[in-house]
Amino acid sequence: MGNTTVPLSSITNNSLSLAASKPTRKLAPIEAPPFHLPSPLPSFPPGAEFAKGAIDLGGLQVRQVSTFTKVWAAHGGGSDDLGATFFQPSSLPDGFSPLGHYAQPNNRPLFGWLLVGRPTGLSDDALAKPSDYTLLWTSESSADLNQDGRGYFWLPTPPEGYRAVGLVVTGSPGKPSLDEVRCVRSDLTEEVENDEYVWSTDGFSVNASRPAVRGISAAGVPVGSFLARANNGITTNIACLKNKASDFTNAMPNLNQVEALMRAYAPRIYLHSDEEYLPSSVNWFFSNGALLYDRGNQSNSATPINPDGSNLPQGGSNDGAYWIDLPADDGQKDRIVKGDISSTKVYLHVKPMLGATFTDVAIWIFYPFNGPARAKVEFLNVKLGRIGEHVGDWEHMTLRISNLTGELRRVYFSEHSAGRWVEASQAEFDGETNMPVGYASLHGHAMYAKPGLVLQGDAKLGIGIRNDTDKGSSVSTAGRWEVAAAEYLGVEEPPWVNYMREWGPKISYDIATELKNVERLLPGRLKKRFESIIGSLPDEVLGEEGPTGPKEKHNWAMDEA
Repeated sequence: MGNTTVPLSSITNNSLSLAASKPTRKLAPIEAPPFHLPSPLPSFPPGAEFAKGAIDLGGLQVRQVSTFTKVWAAHGGGSDDLGATFFQPSSLPDGFSPLGHYAQPNNRPLFGWLLVGRPTGLSDDALAKPSDYTLLWTSESSADLNQDGRGYFWLPTPPEGYRAVGLVVTGSPGKPSLDEVRCVRSDLTEEVENDEYVWSTDGFSVNASRPAVRGISAAGVPVGSFLARANNGITTNIACLKNKASDFTNAMPNLNQVEALMRAYAPRIYLHSDEEYLPSSVNWFFSNGALLYDRGNQSNSATPINPDGSNLPQGGSNDGAYWIDLPADDGQKDRIVKGDISSTKVYLHVKPMLGATFTDVAIWIFYPFNGPARAKVEFLNVKLGRIGEHVGDWEHMTLRISNLTGELRRVYFSEHSAGRWVEASQAEFDGETNMPVGYASLHGHAMYAKPGLVLQGDAKLGIGIRNDTDKGSSVSTAGRWEVAAAEYLGVEEPPWVNYMREWGPKISYDIATELKNVERLLPGRLKKRFESIIGSLPDEVLGEEGPTGPKEKHNWAMDEA
């Protein structure tokens, strides 16, 4: 199917039956999601439990279900004012019980999943039926809402010692069957928080859910269900699952399986057609004259860095004691800032995420130099002098892959000090492959999912830093990668990974002076607004402080920001 987008709102009731007025009505399940990755999933070498279809969380085995029956839909509100659709799982594996229902905005193809569970081990009390349901909200009062029938949202009442991990939606006012979902023993649960926005109307809001604590050692496991809030005072004490298995990472891929993942999903990164500052390998940067400075060295002399970084200081924190800089020779400096695309290599950090039910492959790319920024001020495009320049720029994309199926689910694009997740159904792929595409912005190298202009500032006023992307030259990361870190596999990290100081010097320039040079070109009414927006941007964008390496970033051990 490739990148064809099939909005949920375009799916007819011939393929999705509506649960409306008659509770006994037979609902037709969706046998396959409308969105598929462009190519079949890869086959994986043997090893552990990766992509075997089930994971034992320590007392509770889970499987993933992606076949659904439509229960209710709204066709207004939410993203792009297209509404949302709510589903119950269908075609459950033998012995497994549903834990909640699924919700998705209508402005994208259906590409959902839910976990279903069954007890394991000597005890069979990991799951229990709810004792009752509380009506959280109904669409009956939303007379102006374009909807399919009526929707009723129910909060399961767990028995003592258990917690609900998902909500239930029905198309009729009668309470759901007590067999509709199961609650989970409290010790097998963790706290949740809102994830991406799904839908809202008349004081009622729906968000996807995710574990509140997320990192390489965090145990919270998302169910795939959703959270809802109504202005009626009802507390929705929903939880997620918890991985309590003694072998926490048993379902993570081994190195041979990581290689198979990269053969399937290695991204292609497009540079801007006017880009002057290209990426390179770290080895090329060090071998071509990069220098290490030591603040404690009174002579202020610099040390050439070994090609593998073995003479870089190891560990500690970014205390400003060391920094890397360009060669002193102007000719050599001019050459190294341009990078060397032929030497480019990306560096993988493979890590467990979401209770080790997903593998995050963070794909780091290195640029010897970031060029100066440009600003857009309404109809004017202006250069910002040296603002944005710095040595040693690290950017990344992250692939989030299900350890149950080996399927690519999401892609993260780093955008300066932040970034955003994009569902695989919304990503661009390289031809008919499963390899996602990323776009690096001109001079700044921030990563984006689509080409075009992203304005960092106030898009409504048309004032801010330009992030321009297009399909210039590209780097296919297939065959250009190495695993730089995978703690759960005991991978030996190259010395430069544990260099925790700055990869470039602090650049000394007067931002105020640089801005005044720009403001002289602006009408008076725009000057203060422009200065306010630029001054609010993070240091990483303004480029004064030297950047740090991947391991010093928050998302090295935690979830993406």
